Amino acid sequence: MDGIWQSAGDPMGKENRSFVVVGLGSFGGVVAAELARFGNRVLGVDRDHKRVAALAEQLSNVVILDATDEGALREAGADRYDVGLVSIGNDLESSVIAAMNLRLIGIETIWAKAESRTHHRILSKVGADRVVLPGLEMGRHTAQMLNNPAVQDYVSLGNGFSVVNLLIPERLKGRKLSDLPFNSAITRLGMMRGTEYFDLHECDPVLMTNDRLLLLGKRAELTQFGDQL
Repeated sequence: MDGIWQSAGDPMGKENRSFVVVGLGSFGGVVAAELARFGNRVLGVDRDHKRVAALAEQLSNVVILDATDEGALREAGADRYDVGLVSIGNDLESSVIAAMNLRLIGIETIWAKAESRTHHRILSKVGADRVVLPGLEMGRHTAQMLNNPAVQDYVSLGNGFSVVNLLIPERLKGRKLSDLPFNSAITRLGMMRGTEYFDLHECDPVLMTNDRLLLLGKRAELTQFGDQL
């Protein structure tokens, strides 16, 4: 282990929400920083001292080491964390070995970033609980929003279901929510007007421009509904 930064008040025992992030590049670095911002204990791991130094003020611990070295991970205390994320770039071998090492040292839940479908399959085979393909997922996300400009954001829940955030256009200003072409396949979760939340089970608001509807349903029904706005 080449070097470590540790915050003075960092607890040494295992906590309910603690994460070790291996690879502090553009993806892993953002994930690690956000997890820390949410109040979690985070150990950042990278071989590049510049990446480690860049996050030293934001994370509980950051350490310069090679995650293909199981002993170095143990020495850094990675075995005291609950969840591991492997976010190593194009080095498939290092990514796979790092994921295996996190499992060997006792990490309960392992996520990993893949660069290709082949990489995805290998990481799944060696025991990663979830493998993400950021490029593919962001591509689908962008296509969904480009296909329907009313869609501000969406989350796929699996089995064809999604939650979407639909923006009310100017032409619907003054209409009641009940005037919109809902069908029984779409569940109205709520509406946001700025920072104000409306429970749509309790009211039928008059719509204003830029109100945002939160809807749950199958992708096809949600797309059709969005096209009709």
